[in-house]
This record gives sequence, structure tokens and C-alpha cells, in this order.
Amino acid sequence: MTTLLYTEVEEELRAAVRALLTDRCPPSAVLKRVESPAPYDLDLWKTLSREIGVASLLVPESYGGAGASATEVAVVLEELGRAVAPVPFFTSSVLATKAALDTGAVGLLGELASGDTTAALAVPFTATPYRRAAATVEVSGATLTGTVADVAGAEAADVLLVPAGDALYLVEAGHAEVTTRPSLDLTRPVATVTFSGAAAARLGACDVAEVLRFGAGLLASEQLGVAEWCLETTLAYVRERHQFARPIGSFQAIKHRLADLWLDVVRARAAARNAAADGSGLAVAVAQAWNAGVAVHVAEEAVQLHGGIGMTWEHPLHLYLKRAKAAEIALGTPGDHRAALAELADLPG
Repeated sequence: MTTLLYTEVEEELRAAVRALLTDRCPPSAVLKRVESPAPYDLDLWKTLSREIGVASLLVPESYGGAGASATEVAVVLEELGRAVAPVPFFTSSVLATKAALDTGAVGLLGELASGDTTAALAVPFTATPYRRAAATVEVSGATLTGTVADVAGAEAADVLLVPAGDALYLVEAGHAEVTTRPSLDLTRPVATVTFSGAAAARLGACDVAEVLRFGAGLLASEQLGVAEWCLETTLAYVRERHQFARPIGSFQAIKHRLADLWLDVVRARAAARNAAADGSGLAVAVAQAWNAGVAVHVAEEAVQLHGGIGMTWEHPLHLYLKRAKAAEIALGTPGDHRAALAELADLPG
């Protein structure tokens, strides 16, 4: 029977990740970094990978990894979402690692697990698991030619995993042109990746739709983390902010709004945990159909309930709203997932 409760091991992992992020990735540091030419914090990423071992979670022990399950990965994503941490964990240790696992690329998996190599799956971040994307990269012998837009994590990747033809290919990042594009989410840049006769190694067949579905299920945990931080920060603010000689959180209208948000977040936690533990298409569709909208709604309410300060660049709330809005259309929109849910549940059209 699937349990939605956190295990002792998961709570220990959460504590380790949260302690590191509290020390190294406070909101002030994230705000400072997104204004710099290098939005990814690769030093933090190396610490997470090598000292806590987050990069190795999905990799089997026989390949040098931790051999953990998706639920441990989900806990890390919750904490990274709470910090809007600018690290390539989701793109490298979830999407790219899952693709490498499917092809059985043993050597690459060992490098990913150690944190020595960071990878990115060269598909648009807006790709959906329910429709096959048009081919934009062609294979000629042992080289690739073409362009892939809106690739998340490419800027920080050492290698690119490229679906082309009927297989997945590995290309060294230095053999491709990676051009960062303006992105709403300042903490997760996207890039246009161009291959011009790039040398490529064939890894094997890969079900890209299944990789995207797996990723969408775990993205729900990151969205949960975003929503939790926004709600907790807002609760703290309305206790401290006074108006008419009383905390604004004591007004009944504010209480009702916050109670509704709390219920939304509780449901989002159940959906995210189920998607991580179950992993079925039905569980993933439920989680994304709900969590994507909840993260956006809670972030929007947080901005409004913070009043004027919530509208400023100096307050980190805008980073959370932008992460929620960008994630809402990543790996399928809520509408895509609702349509899939209706089909999977055999609901009448």
C-alpha cells in the first residue's frame, strides 16, 4: 500500500538539504545571483552533489549511486523549491539521469552520480509527455545537426543528451552552441541549443515521453515547495504587520483566505507524494493538474497579502511567483494533464 507519510530517512535528507540551503542560499543570495551574469550557483551545486549526494539519488548502487527512490528525490525538490535554489538538480539529476538510466549508459551514470558531470536533456522545457514533439535535430553518421529551443539546464551542463531519430545521443556541451534566452524564471534559465555537425555518441533507445512524464510527476514536489514557502512567509508577515492597531492576520477576511490556501497546499502535498510514490500516469496527471495552479495561486496571494513590499524587487516573492508561472507550463500545462486525466479515468468527453 502506498503511504504518503515521510520516512525517517527522508526527514534526515530534508534536514541536511534545508540546513545547507539556509546557510548558502538565503533569499538575499538568490536575488544577488539572478542579477549577475551567472545565475546558476555551481559551487552550491557541487556541495549538494558531493557532500549530501543528491546527484546520486536515482542512480543504482551498482552504478555508483545511492539507489534511492523517487520519494527521496521528491523531498530534495521540495526543499529546492522552498529556496528557489539556482541549481540544475531537476534538469540533470532527474530528467537527464532518468533518460540515461533508460538507455543503460553505465559510464555516464557513474559520472552523474559523483557530481563530476552535469547533464541536460535537450528537449524544450515546455514539451509535453502526451504529444510527440516535431523533430528538429537530424542524425548523419556520428554527427547531429539542428536546433532545440527552450532547453532548461543547458547553460550549466557539461554534456547534452539529445533525442534524435529513434535514439538518445550524447554531445559534449563544448560541441554545441548554447545561447541563453530571456526567461520569466530568473533562477532557471532556458537556452537555444544549436548543433552544427556536432560529434555525438549513440547511447541507445529512449522513451522520451516516459522521461517527461516521470519528470512532471516530480516537478509537482518542487511546486509544493514553492507554495509552502509562500504560505509560511505570508503567515509570518500577517502576524507582524499591524493596521488599525491590530495584526492584519486577525481580520476575518484574511483568516479565510489563508485557510483556503492552507487547504490547497495540504492537497498539493498529498498529490505530490502520491505522484512520487506511485509514478503512474494517472498519479502524475492528478498532481500536475492540481499543483501547477496551486503554486501560482499561493504565490499570487502571497504577493497581494504582503501589500506594497510584496511588489518590490528587493523582496524575494517575485522569484517564487516567476518560478511558479514558468513551471506551470513546463512538461505539459495543467490543461494537458487534465485532458490526459480524463482519458486515463475514462471520463466522457
